[in-house]
Amino acid sequence: MKWMTFGPEIYTLLAALWFLLLSLGARPDAKREHLTSLLLAAVGVMVSVAAIKAEGHLFVNAYRVDFFSQVFKVMLSLGLFLIVCICGNLTDIRERNRHDFYILLFVCTLAMMLLVSGNHLLTIYVSLELSSYSLYVLVALRRDQNFGLEAGIKYFLVGIFASGVMIFGLALLYATTGATTLDDLVKVLPPIINQPAVIIGLLFTVSGFFFKLAVFPFHIWAPDIYQGSMNQVAAYIATASKVAAIAVLARVIASAGEGSTYLVHVLGVLSIISMTVGNLAAIAQQDLKRLLAYSTIAHAGYVLIGILSLNAAGYAGAVYYAMAVLVMKFTVFLVIVEVADDGRNVQIEQLAGLHRRSPILALALMVSLFSLAGIPPTMGFTGKFLLFVAAMGRGYFTLVLIAMINVVVSLYYYLLVIKAAYLLEPKEALPPLNVSPFIKLLSGVLAAVMIAAGLFPYYLIELADAAAKALM
Repeated sequence: MKWMTFGPEIYTLLAALWFLLLSLGARPDAKREHLTSLLLAAVGVMVSVAAIKAEGHLFVNAYRVDFFSQVFKVMLSLGLFLIVCICGNLTDIRERNRHDFYILLFVCTLAMMLLVSGNHLLTIYVSLELSSYSLYVLVALRRDQNFGLEAGIKYFLVGIFASGVMIFGLALLYATTGATTLDDLVKVLPPIINQPAVIIGLLFTVSGFFFKLAVFPFHIWAPDIYQGSMNQVAAYIATASKVAAIAVLARVIASAGEGSTYLVHVLGVLSIISMTVGNLAAIAQQDLKRLLAYSTIAHAGYVLIGILSLNAAGYAGAVYYAMAVLVMKFTVFLVIVEVADDGRNVQIEQLAGLHRRSPILALALMVSLFSLAGIPPTMGFTGKFLLFVAAMGRGYFTLVLIAMINVVVSLYYYLLVIKAAYLLEPKEALPPLNVSPFIKLLSGVLAAVMIAAGLFPYYLIELADAAAKALM
């Protein structure tokens, strides 16, 4: 095979092995470890970009490399790089665990890359489990065991339940179709999609991806895990993990062809409940990470709108929205990490006076929250517009109407956070935040990207369309 076809995965594996070797011999050095990981992650982005046009089937058709998978690998490597950017001050993790932290970050990213290219049912399952177990440990690494260990156990228990449901669904699919790869499912699934055993098997199979995406009813882990994990790990779960989940969910659902009315109805109901539960529960939250967790549940509902459209426009909207989620959610977590430089959880009221303590962070927070709410001209608005247009093209007017009502509801709690940053006064005088020039530059770039992608979305939309066509 051509090595570049498998280039991003090989490179990410080598980067993880490098940190494994460091952990065996070198004494812990926080600055050296961070700079090393930053360099490795940056090169990883370049390797993924260089391999974006690679195509082929590897490992006896168990692994599929196409433009769809390669676009998501670029997003995953970029997500890893962004997370490493905010890991310069890992105060909420023990010194002896820093090597483990970086090893697990790279291994989890590798697993997600394998997941988005998985073509065999067992390849998908094993990749999903590898990424999940890496995240379980990452969550439990938090120094404060009252938070970290409890959150890790909760995450593990919900995860193994979702994994059990998924493996049962895979067994049903194999028993009813005799197919072991997605390429085979595309051929045999559409004519028999309405058979009860087939539709149940498909829904049980995608339940594992619903868990990763925090779709109702597999959403119950999200608030506690976001709150209990260290800020950088919560940022990784909210960004890279969701990107991979969107990719594999779209790939598996696309194997059903035009699908069935049962599949569309189930996905539509889950979309409505996820949006509504996520947005209504977020209103009452005071912990900013719990608010973002419920926001994640709501955004999972928006993504399902594009996927249940079962056409190229809907899948393209989901790809674009994955890009938007990566940038929007990371920007909010960047602000959390900088405000809580001691690793604590941030309450909304603790953002009071942020516009004076760090104007660039306040600006980045405001732009990202407006984008999450879908306010034009931002990247989030364009993403929602693409999803809603795809659904309207299939005649799902009621679903789009409910989604638009939910968008209005979400605007309320996003404005509460912006109000705290710009209008509330802190209870006591607080010094300016000590933000490094690199983080200031990164915050400005992210804010500019969200606005520019909203004003001039053509190139990203073309990229998403090309990825969706490769999927179809």
